Amino acid sequence: MSCMRGILTVLMGLTASNVAAQSPSYPAQQLLSTTRTVVGEDIRYPSGAQPRVKVAIVTIQPGASTAIHRHPTPLVVYVLEGQVTVDYGSHGVKTFKQGEAMVEAMDVAHRGMNRGTTPVRLLAVYIGSEGVPEVVMER
Repeated sequence: MSCMRGILTVLMGLTASNVAAQSPSYPAQQLLSTTRTVVGEDIRYPSGAQPRVKVAIVTIQPGASTAIHRHPTPLVVYVLEGQVTVDYGSHGVKTFKQGEAMVEAMDVAHRGMNRGTTPVRLLAVYIGSEGVPEVVMER
């Protein structure tokens, strides 16, 4: 019994990256692991409603920008192509390049911009709930 308990303890301690390192036929590359948004907010999951995950590819054309907005639920972003610059107001301006991932700001209003000459393509994973919008426009 104690041997089984020991084996279970070891198995529960393995992370996805440990498993990937031990199993070359099933590789996994960790892109992000965090408990905070890009501006340092604690990540909060919605409660009390039916959970809903939405996945989208967002494209920002050269010279274009988004409206000023915020996200009431967690949003994980992975830059597929190009680079996006995001203005977080008093929290500064940050640029994210192809291959980078982040958890977007939730309570801090921000605006994404494509200052480059090619389209920016972002993989957006919204971790929300029914009845709660993924994006809220600011005035």
